[in-house]
Amino acid sequence: MPGNTLRRALSALLSVTALTLTMSACSGSASDDDTVDFGYIGDYNGASLLAIAEHQGLWKKQGLTARTKVFNNGPVQIQALGSGDLDYGYIGPGAMWLPASGKAKVIAVNTYTYADRVIGRPGIRTMQDLKGKRVGVPEGTSGDMILNIALEKAGMTTKDIQKIAMDPSTVVSAFTSGKIDGAGIFYPSIDTIRKKVPKLEEVAGTKETGDAFPTAFVAGNKVSGTKNSKVVKVLQQANDWRARHPEESVALVAGMLKVSEAQAKADASHVEAFSTDDLVAKTESGEIARALSKLGDLFVHNKQLEQNPDPADFYDGDLYRKVHAG
Repeated sequence: MPGNTLRRALSALLSVTALTLTMSACSGSASDDDTVDFGYIGDYNGASLLAIAEHQGLWKKQGLTARTKVFNNGPVQIQALGSGDLDYGYIGPGAMWLPASGKAKVIAVNTYTYADRVIGRPGIRTMQDLKGKRVGVPEGTSGDMILNIALEKAGMTTKDIQKIAMDPSTVVSAFTSGKIDGAGIFYPSIDTIRKKVPKLEEVAGTKETGDAFPTAFVAGNKVSGTKNSKVVKVLQQANDWRARHPEESVALVAGMLKVSEAQAKADASHVEAFSTDDLVAKTESGEIARALSKLGDLFVHNKQLEQNPDPADFYDGDLYRKVHAG
Protein backbone atom coordinates (compact mmCIF):
# COMPACT_ATOMS: atom_id res chain seq x y z
CA MET A 1 0.00 0.00 0.00
CA PRO A 2 1.49 3.43 -0.93
CA GLY A 3 2.69 5.54 2.01
CA ASN A 4 0.10 8.29 1.62
CA THR A 5 -2.70 5.78 1.29
CA LEU A 6 -1.51 3.89 4.38
CA ARG A 7 -1.29 7.08 6.43
CA ARG A 8 -4.82 8.07 5.38
CA ALA A 9 -6.15 4.60 6.32
CA LEU A 10 -4.45 4.68 9.72
CA SER A 11 -5.70 8.22 10.34
CA ALA A 12 -9.26 7.19 9.54
CA LEU A 13 -8.98 4.14 11.80
CA LEU A 14 -7.65 6.20 14.70
CA SER A 15 -10.45 8.74 14.25
CA VAL A 16 -13.09 6.03 14.38
CA THR A 17 -11.42 4.46 17.43
CA ALA A 18 -11.26 7.82 19.21
CA LEU A 19 -14.94 8.47 18.46
CA THR A 20 -15.89 5.05 19.77
CA LEU A 21 -13.94 5.58 22.99
CA THR A 22 -15.47 9.01 23.47
CA MET A 23 -18.98 7.63 23.05
CA SER A 24 -18.22 4.83 25.51
CA ALA A 25 -16.86 7.30 28.06
CA CYS A 26 -19.91 9.52 27.72
CA SER A 27 -22.20 6.62 28.50
CA GLY A 28 -20.81 6.40 32.06
CA SER A 29 -21.75 3.28 34.02
CA ALA A 30 -24.99 2.95 32.04
CA SER A 31 -23.41 0.53 29.56
CA ASP A 32 -24.17 -2.91 28.20
CA ASP A 33 -21.45 -4.63 30.21
CA ASP A 34 -22.16 -7.20 32.93
CA THR A 35 -21.61 -4.95 35.95
CA VAL A 36 -24.53 -3.43 37.81
CA ASP A 37 -23.97 -0.46 40.15
CA PHE A 38 -26.95 -0.51 42.53
CA GLY A 39 -27.79 1.98 45.28
CA TYR A 40 -30.02 1.32 48.26
CA ILE A 41 -31.16 2.74 51.60
CA GLY A 42 -30.10 0.84 54.70
CA ASP A 43 -33.48 -0.49 55.79
CA TYR A 44 -35.63 -3.58 55.12
CA ASN A 45 -37.34 -2.00 52.12
CA GLY A 46 -34.14 -0.94 50.44
CA ALA A 47 -31.90 -3.90 51.30
CA SER A 48 -34.03 -7.05 51.36
CA LEU A 49 -34.11 -7.91 47.65
CA LEU A 50 -30.43 -7.08 47.22
CA ALA A 51 -29.51 -9.27 50.19
CA ILE A 52 -31.58 -12.13 48.78
CA ALA A 53 -30.20 -11.73 45.26
CA GLU A 54 -26.64 -12.01 46.58
CA HIS A 55 -27.42 -14.92 48.89
CA GLN A 56 -29.27 -16.89 46.20
CA GLY A 57 -26.77 -16.18 43.42
CA LEU A 58 -29.45 -14.52 41.29
CA TRP A 59 -27.10 -11.98 39.69
CA LYS A 60 -24.83 -14.74 38.44
CA LYS A 61 -27.80 -16.59 36.93
CA GLN A 62 -28.42 -13.54 34.74
CA GLY A 63 -24.73 -13.18 33.87
CA LEU A 64 -24.37 -10.07 36.03
CA THR A 65 -22.11 -8.84 38.81
CA ALA A 66 -23.64 -6.39 41.28
CA ARG A 67 -21.83 -3.66 43.21
CA THR A 68 -24.06 -2.17 45.91
CA LYS A 69 -23.66 1.11 47.78
CA VAL A 70 -25.74 2.46 50.66
CA PHE A 71 -27.27 5.97 50.60
CA ASN A 72 -29.18 8.06 53.14
CA ASN A 73 -32.11 8.82 50.83
CA GLY A 74 -33.61 8.50 47.39
CA PRO A 75 -32.90 11.96 45.93
CA VAL A 76 -29.13 11.50 46.30
CA GLN A 77 -29.40 8.21 44.39
CA ILE A 78 -31.31 9.92 41.59
CA GLN A 79 -28.44 12.42 41.33
CA ALA A 80 -25.99 9.51 41.12
CA LEU A 81 -28.09 7.92 38.37
CA GLY A 82 -27.97 11.17 36.41
CA SER A 83 -24.19 11.47 36.73
CA GLY A 84 -23.65 7.84 35.71
CA ASP A 85 -22.26 6.80 39.10
CA LEU A 86 -25.17 4.37 39.53
CA ASP A 87 -27.17 2.21 37.14
CA TYR A 88 -30.01 1.49 39.57
CA GLY A 89 -31.31 2.66 42.92
CA TYR A 90 -34.06 2.23 45.48
CA ILE A 91 -36.39 5.09 46.43
CA GLY A 92 -39.21 5.61 48.87
CA PRO A 93 -42.45 7.36 47.92
CA GLY A 94 -41.20 10.80 48.90
CA ALA A 95 -38.64 10.77 46.09
CA MET A 96 -41.07 9.53 43.44
CA TRP A 97 -41.44 13.06 42.08
CA LEU A 98 -37.96 12.76 40.59
CA PRO A 99 -38.73 9.91 38.16
CA ALA A 100 -42.10 11.57 37.61
CA SER A 101 -40.18 14.62 36.39
CA GLY A 102 -38.08 12.50 34.02
CA LYS A 103 -34.92 12.09 36.12
CA ALA A 104 -35.13 8.26 36.14
CA LYS A 105 -37.40 5.35 35.22
CA VAL A 106 -39.27 3.14 37.69
CA ILE A 107 -38.61 -0.45 36.61
CA ALA A 108 -40.21 -2.30 39.54
CA VAL A 109 -42.49 -1.54 42.46
CA ASN A 110 -41.13 -3.07 45.65
CA THR A 111 -43.53 -2.73 48.60
CA TYR A 112 -46.16 -0.52 50.13
CA THR A 113 -44.81 1.23 53.20
CA TYR A 114 -46.45 2.45 56.41
CA ALA A 115 -43.22 3.55 58.05
CA ASP A 116 -43.65 7.35 58.01
CA ARG A 117 -44.58 9.41 61.03
CA VAL A 118 -44.68 12.92 62.43
CA ILE A 119 -43.18 12.63 65.88
CA GLY A 120 -43.00 15.07 68.75
CA ARG A 121 -41.19 15.37 72.03
CA PRO A 122 -43.03 14.15 75.15
CA GLY A 123 -46.19 16.19 75.66
CA ILE A 124 -46.62 17.11 71.97
CA ARG A 125 -49.65 15.01 71.02
CA THR A 126 -51.29 16.86 68.10
CA MET A 127 -50.24 18.79 65.03
CA GLN A 128 -51.56 21.95 66.71
CA ASP A 129 -49.06 21.36 69.51
CA LEU A 130 -46.31 21.81 66.90
CA LYS A 131 -47.40 25.37 66.03
CA GLY A 132 -44.36 27.62 66.15
CA LYS A 133 -42.14 24.70 67.03
CA ARG A 134 -38.93 23.51 65.32
CA VAL A 135 -39.65 20.52 63.09
CA GLY A 136 -36.85 18.70 61.29
CA VAL A 137 -37.44 16.84 58.06
CA PRO A 138 -35.39 15.30 55.25
CA GLU A 139 -36.76 17.25 52.29
CA GLY A 140 -37.84 15.29 49.23
CA THR A 141 -38.45 12.11 51.24
CA SER A 142 -41.53 10.33 52.55
CA GLY A 143 -40.90 12.04 55.89
CA ASP A 144 -41.45 15.37 54.17
CA MET A 145 -44.57 13.98 52.53
CA ILE A 146 -46.23 12.74 55.73
CA LEU A 147 -45.47 16.07 57.39
CA ASN A 148 -47.24 17.95 54.59
CA ILE A 149 -50.20 15.53 54.62
CA ALA A 150 -50.58 15.81 58.40
CA LEU A 151 -50.35 19.61 58.30
CA GLU A 152 -53.05 19.83 55.63
CA LYS A 153 -55.37 17.48 57.52
CA ALA A 154 -54.92 19.66 60.60
CA GLY A 155 -55.75 22.82 58.63
CA MET A 156 -52.16 24.02 58.86
CA THR A 157 -49.28 24.79 56.51
CA THR A 158 -45.50 24.85 56.83
CA LYS A 159 -45.86 28.54 57.76
CA ASP A 160 -47.36 27.41 61.08
CA ILE A 161 -44.13 25.63 62.09
CA GLN A 162 -40.40 26.26 61.93
CA LYS A 163 -39.53 23.69 59.27
CA ILE A 164 -35.83 22.81 59.22
CA ALA A 165 -34.35 20.75 56.38
CA MET A 166 -31.82 18.12 57.48
CA ASP A 167 -30.76 14.64 56.46
CA PRO A 168 -32.17 11.61 58.35
CA SER A 169 -29.13 11.07 60.58
CA THR A 170 -29.19 14.74 61.59
CA VAL A 171 -32.90 14.47 62.41
CA VAL A 172 -32.04 11.62 64.77
CA SER A 173 -29.27 13.52 66.57
CA ALA A 174 -31.19 16.82 66.66
CA PHE A 175 -34.31 15.22 68.10
CA THR A 176 -32.47 13.20 70.74
CA SER A 177 -30.46 16.24 71.82
CA GLY A 178 -33.56 18.45 72.05
CA LYS A 179 -32.56 20.82 69.25
CA ILE A 180 -35.86 20.20 67.46
CA ASP A 181 -39.35 19.66 68.89
CA GLY A 182 -40.75 17.44 66.17
CA ALA A 183 -39.87 15.66 62.95
CA GLY A 184 -41.26 14.19 59.78
CA ILE A 185 -39.32 10.94 59.75
CA PHE A 186 -39.63 7.18 59.28
CA TYR A 187 -38.76 3.81 60.72
CA PRO A 188 -36.14 2.51 61.49
CA SER A 189 -34.83 5.99 62.34
CA ILE A 190 -37.70 6.36 64.83
CA ASP A 191 -36.58 3.21 66.66
CA THR A 192 -33.11 4.75 66.99
CA ILE A 193 -34.61 7.96 68.41
CA ARG A 194 -36.90 6.06 70.80
CA LYS A 195 -33.90 4.43 72.53
CA LYS A 196 -32.92 7.87 73.86
CA VAL A 197 -36.38 9.49 73.95
CA PRO A 198 -38.63 6.58 74.97
CA LYS A 199 -41.67 8.79 75.59
CA LEU A 200 -41.67 10.48 72.17
CA GLU A 201 -45.13 10.97 70.69
CA GLU A 202 -46.27 9.64 67.30
CA VAL A 203 -48.42 12.58 66.31
CA ALA A 204 -49.47 11.37 62.85
CA GLY A 205 -48.68 8.49 60.51
CA THR A 206 -49.53 6.96 57.16
CA LYS A 207 -51.90 4.37 58.63
CA GLU A 208 -53.82 7.05 60.49
CA THR A 209 -54.09 9.25 57.39
CA GLY A 210 -55.09 6.27 55.22
CA ASP A 211 -52.04 6.58 53.00
CA ALA A 212 -49.95 3.60 51.94
CA PHE A 213 -47.39 4.48 49.31
CA PRO A 214 -45.29 2.37 46.95
CA THR A 215 -41.53 2.07 47.19
CA ALA A 216 -39.67 1.29 43.99
CA PHE A 217 -36.49 0.45 42.13
CA VAL A 218 -35.36 2.94 39.50
CA ALA A 219 -32.98 2.85 36.54
CA GLY A 220 -30.89 5.61 35.03
CA ASN A 221 -32.22 6.92 31.74
CA LYS A 222 -29.12 5.76 29.85
CA VAL A 223 -29.19 2.13 31.02
CA SER A 224 -29.91 -0.31 28.19
CA GLY A 225 -33.18 -2.17 27.86
CA THR A 226 -31.29 -5.47 27.85
CA LYS A 227 -29.72 -4.78 31.22
CA ASN A 228 -33.05 -3.53 32.60
CA SER A 229 -34.72 -6.80 31.63
CA LYS A 230 -32.04 -8.85 33.39
CA VAL A 231 -32.19 -6.70 36.53
CA VAL A 232 -35.98 -6.86 36.67
CA LYS A 233 -35.73 -10.64 36.43
CA VAL A 234 -33.37 -10.68 39.41
CA LEU A 235 -35.70 -8.41 41.40
CA GLN A 236 -38.71 -10.57 40.59
CA GLN A 237 -36.95 -13.79 41.61
CA ALA A 238 -35.72 -12.19 44.84
CA ASN A 239 -39.19 -10.79 45.45
CA ASP A 240 -40.80 -14.23 45.25
CA TRP A 241 -38.12 -15.75 47.49
CA ARG A 242 -38.87 -13.02 50.07
CA ALA A 243 -42.58 -13.82 49.89
CA ARG A 244 -41.89 -17.53 50.52
CA HIS A 245 -39.23 -17.01 53.20
CA PRO A 246 -40.12 -13.95 55.31
CA GLU A 247 -38.11 -14.98 58.40
CA GLU A 248 -35.04 -15.91 56.40
CA SER A 249 -35.31 -12.59 54.56
CA VAL A 250 -35.22 -10.71 57.85
CA ALA A 251 -32.08 -12.63 58.84
CA LEU A 252 -30.37 -11.81 55.54
CA VAL A 253 -31.19 -8.11 55.92
CA ALA A 254 -29.85 -8.11 59.47
CA GLY A 255 -26.61 -9.62 58.20
CA MET A 256 -26.28 -7.16 55.32
CA LEU A 257 -27.01 -4.10 57.48
CA LYS A 258 -25.14 -5.42 60.54
CA VAL A 259 -28.13 -4.95 62.85
CA SER A 260 -29.93 -7.41 65.11
CA GLU A 261 -32.64 -9.63 63.70
CA ALA A 262 -35.05 -7.99 66.16
CA GLN A 263 -34.28 -4.59 64.60
CA ALA A 264 -34.73 -5.92 61.06
CA LYS A 265 -38.00 -7.63 62.04
CA ALA A 266 -39.35 -4.44 63.61
CA ASP A 267 -38.45 -2.54 60.44
CA ALA A 268 -40.16 -5.17 58.27
CA SER A 269 -43.36 -4.83 60.33
CA HIS A 270 -44.03 -1.45 58.66
CA VAL A 271 -43.89 -2.97 55.17
CA GLU A 272 -46.49 -4.72 53.03
CA ALA A 273 -44.68 -6.99 50.59
CA PHE A 274 -46.23 -8.71 47.57
CA SER A 275 -45.44 -11.60 45.28
CA THR A 276 -44.48 -10.82 41.70
CA ASP A 277 -47.88 -12.21 40.61
CA ASP A 278 -49.51 -9.66 42.93
CA LEU A 279 -47.45 -6.78 41.52
CA VAL A 280 -48.25 -7.80 37.94
CA ALA A 281 -51.95 -7.96 38.82
CA LYS A 282 -51.81 -4.55 40.51
CA THR A 283 -50.08 -3.16 37.41
CA GLU A 284 -52.68 -4.63 35.05
CA SER A 285 -55.63 -3.49 37.18
CA GLY A 286 -54.32 0.07 37.33
CA GLU A 287 -53.89 0.02 41.11
CA ILE A 288 -50.22 0.97 40.94
CA ALA A 289 -50.94 3.73 38.43
CA ARG A 290 -53.60 5.12 40.77
CA ALA A 291 -51.17 5.03 43.71
CA LEU A 292 -48.54 6.86 41.65
CA SER A 293 -51.13 9.40 40.49
CA LYS A 294 -52.10 10.04 44.12
CA LEU A 295 -48.47 10.75 44.87
CA GLY A 296 -48.34 13.04 41.84
CA ASP A 297 -51.25 15.08 43.17
CA LEU A 298 -49.33 15.58 46.42
CA PHE A 299 -46.21 16.63 44.53
CA VAL A 300 -48.16 19.18 42.50
CA HIS A 301 -49.76 20.51 45.67
CA ASN A 302 -46.32 20.81 47.27
CA LYS A 303 -44.96 22.52 44.12
CA GLN A 304 -42.43 19.76 43.45
CA LEU A 305 -44.14 19.14 40.09
CA GLU A 306 -45.87 21.62 37.84
CA GLN A 307 -48.31 18.98 36.63
CA ASN A 308 -49.13 15.37 37.42
CA PRO A 309 -47.79 13.14 34.61
CA ASP A 310 -49.27 9.89 33.36
CA PRO A 311 -47.62 7.12 35.45
CA ALA A 312 -46.95 5.23 32.20
CA ASP A 313 -44.46 7.99 31.36
CA PHE A 314 -42.13 6.92 34.19
CA TYR A 315 -43.25 3.47 35.39
CA ASP A 316 -42.31 0.75 32.90
CA GLY A 317 -45.11 -1.63 33.79
CA ASP A 318 -44.95 -3.19 30.33
CA LEU A 319 -41.37 -4.29 30.97
CA TYR A 320 -42.30 -5.71 34.38
CA ARG A 321 -45.13 -7.77 32.88
CA LYS A 322 -43.07 -8.89 29.90
CA VAL A 323 -40.17 -10.13 32.03
CA HIS A 324 -42.59 -12.02 34.31
CA ALA A 325 -44.35 -13.64 31.36
CA GLY A 326 -41.08 -14.55 29.64
